[in-house]
Amino acid sequence: MPCSPTPDRLRPMTAIYLCQGDSILLLYRQGGRVVNNVWVGSAGGHFEPEELTDPKACVLRELGEELGLSENHLDSLALRYIVLRNAKGEVRQNYFFFAQLKQGAETALVSDEGQLKWFSLRELADLPMPPSARQAIDHWLAVGRYDTLLYGGISQADGATFLPLSE
Repeated sequence: MPCSPTPDRLRPMTAIYLCQGDSILLLYRQGGRVVNNVWVGSAGGHFEPEELTDPKACVLRELGEELGLSENHLDSLALRYIVLRNAKGEVRQNYFFFAQLKQGAETALVSDEGQLKWFSLRELADLPMPPSARQAIDHWLAVGRYDTLLYGGISQADGATFLPLSE
């Protein structure tokens, strides 16, 4: 089996998936530098240098910048997936957070990053998503939404392997 070229860059990124009951808010990202014309988390993006050891700070900054929301608008914010993927000469390191959006916080949500839309959980299987996001969402739907574990994953073209990250 041929090996992929050794990547020479690391791209750490975060995303947050906001839920209300059996619905989840997704963003159809348009005009992004790395991800375009696919459904992604409600908000997210790249780490700033001072956030490299604090993914929660990154995701909360992105949430504020993109949706005008703060941690006060959320319940049960948790880092649930850390996924590694070798793509285009870089290791993409994705930190996927999930949270419940408090009632009333959804009324004025808009994003200049693309189109926001609420989906029922049963609609997610057919939506185009980046590979690592697709694999994490599929695992979350099947397993992760029923527990509170943190999962580590390796994303490859033919699927992902997820394991609970225990202390």
